[in-house]
Amino acid sequence: MLLTHATLATMTDGYGLIPEAAVVIEGDRIAWAGPMADLPATHRSLPDHDCGGRLVTPGLIDCHTHAVFAGHRAVEFELRLKGASYEEIARAGGGILSTVTATRAASEDALLASALPRIDQLIASGATTIEVKSGYGLTIGDELKMLRAARRIAQHRPVTVRSTHLAAHAVPPEFKGDATGYIKNIALASLRAAHAEGLVDAVDAFCETIAFTTDQLDPLFAEARALGLPVKLHAEQLTDQDGATFAAGHGALSADHLEYLSPEGIAAMAKAGTVAVILPGAFYTLRESQLPPIAALRQAGVPMAVATDLNPGSSPMASLPLAMNMACTLFRLTPEEALLGTTAHAARALGLADRGRVAPGLRADLGIWDADHPAELSYRIGATPLNTRIFGGRID
Repeated sequence: MLLTHATLATMTDGYGLIPEAAVVIEGDRIAWAGPMADLPATHRSLPDHDCGGRLVTPGLIDCHTHAVFAGHRAVEFELRLKGASYEEIARAGGGILSTVTATRAASEDALLASALPRIDQLIASGATTIEVKSGYGLTIGDELKMLRAARRIAQHRPVTVRSTHLAAHAVPPEFKGDATGYIKNIALASLRAAHAEGLVDAVDAFCETIAFTTDQLDPLFAEARALGLPVKLHAEQLTDQDGATFAAGHGALSADHLEYLSPEGIAAMAKAGTVAVILPGAFYTLRESQLPPIAALRQAGVPMAVATDLNPGSSPMASLPLAMNMACTLFRLTPEEALLGTTAHAARALGLADRGRVAPGLRADLGIWDADHPAELSYRIGATPLNTRIFGGRID
């Protein structure tokens, strides 16, 4: 396939913008990209898809979602609006644990069926790669059930799914007061079982006063590394628990949320090459006031990814362009940073070197947009001007 008359954002050097560009696709890979005037003669006879001047970008990548779950938490949304805090709701048995109850009661097929409409929304907003976490089962069997459902998504939809083990998401009622015992008996055991079954691409955890300490998580991350699995961490969302420094010390792909990130955490992430994943949906929904230190991350050269954090409680959002708009409006990312955050930097946050940019040899996952400048993707509130999505070299 040959794309012609494109306004191409390669994302190889900032936007890497090329007007009147062409992209050559062979199989599921990009074979050539550049100005139409430089198109090699050997490619000029390929079937031509005229983009009509439309913007072409890499396919968007959502590097942080909890898209597999049962039930909803609309009542808690109402409670927060009446003054209850996220932490108060969680300590009263709501929050994550209310979703755990619903997810445990659902079958694997039911979890898959309820996830697919959410995945469809992400696909419609330009996503071609989506990370999906477990973490609402909190038993060995239920964590495996969630990961199996996540793995099956790609059998039903044209999308790449990276599944992440997040058993260390919360302490379930049966282990109340014994977080260390939960890690030993459930989190570690479910990780080994998931790895043996080929269900897991990375390991995540929630480091927070309402979840786990770095000391409690250390055995889990050590086991992940022993199994050859990369790690990432929900860190510094509600308080500074020094989670980012801990994650960086384990060579984490990313540390996510980061509203209370310290200068020491920033320095550790910069040294380790750990990506900062910015999640404005949760900040918005929880009506938080502590902003992540965007300027300090920028100054330290820490790459910033942007994701939806799609989940039933704190970020019921399934649109990457909306997450980009929020990241710009709430956190003052530039539109260029926001698009890098859902392409090149998001790919890095998942450990994927074969996507997120438009360059020869990379996957032919692309978005063709009804736009003529990449800033439009962040500028329009909630709009999804996707014209055509190309996944693995094929038009959807």
